[in-house]
This record gives sequence, structure tokens and C-alpha cells, in this order.
Amino acid sequence: MSGDPKIEVLVPEAELMAKIEELADRLAPKLAGDWTIVSILIGATPFTTDLMKALARRGVHPMLDVIWLESYRDARESSGRVAVRADLSRPVKDRGVLLLDDVFDTGRTLEFAKHHLIAKGAREVITCALTQKPWAPRGDNGVDFCAFDAPGRYLVGYGMDDAGKYRGLPYIGALD
Repeated sequence: MSGDPKIEVLVPEAELMAKIEELADRLAPKLAGDWTIVSILIGATPFTTDLMKALARRGVHPMLDVIWLESYRDARESSGRVAVRADLSRPVKDRGVLLLDDVFDTGRTLEFAKHHLIAKGAREVITCALTQKPWAPRGDNGVDFCAFDAPGRYLVGYGMDDAGKYRGLPYIGALD
């Protein structure tokens, strides 16, 4: 379609799936017992689906729930505020939670969600992002697990969007 921006493919689909399998290998031993995966809508949806399939191939079957948080709206930069658009549908009290997001950027969204889940009684929250930006917090304030280090560019595809478009691309791309 003419008028669409040029999207540079950064992580092709096959490489993306291989990284998710590696991530499942690292996560599976940690997810014994009562665990819930909480996916942050909307961007983490494809990642969540593929990671859950990879975990199932390893005999790991956590419950699934979602939380819809918003900090970007249709802008390309975070507003700095996180709002809950829709909360969990099942209790997480006394359960471990694997919290999934698409991009670990400023850390605000994951930090907000982690505190939210702990306040709901989760016994432990492990954070996991598909990608993390170069300036994202590291160490104690960083994400616990990550599949890719992303460049400092605007990412689209595989759940990540530009004002709602390009989420369905089967790869991770960059817009300039």
C-alpha cells in the first residue's frame, strides 16, 4: 500500500521464535507450582501466546490472565503516567506471577504492574519483556528476563504498534 512508512526488519520471524524457545528454557524451571502469567495488553499478546506454547512443550501450564495498562495512548512517547484500563479477572493471592510486557523502556509500566500484583497478594512477581531499550534501567530496577536487547528506535510488529497499526507483522521492525 503506498503511503505506508518503510519498516526495517530487525528481528525476522524465525529468529524471534528461536529466542522465545530459549526464553522458555530459562523460565520453565522457575515456574513450578502455582503460577499465573499476566500479560500486559495490548502489545504483549503475541509474545504471551508464543511463550505459553513454548512453556507447554516443556510441560509447564500456568494460568493466564491479562491487565490492560496504558501509558502511550497513540503517541510514540510515554505520557509518564500509567492507568489501569482493565484489571485481572482471577485472584493472584499466594500465587507466583510471571508478568509479561512487549518493551521494557522507562520501567514505569512494569514497576506499576508489579506493585499492583503484590498489593493483590501475589507471593512473587517475575518480570519478563520481549525487548529492552538501551536506556532501560538495569540491575535491581531492571527486568528479570528479556529475549532481546532492542536498539533505541521505534519498534513495530509482533504486537508493537504505531497508533494502532502494524501489530500483526510477524517480525520486529523499526520505524524512523
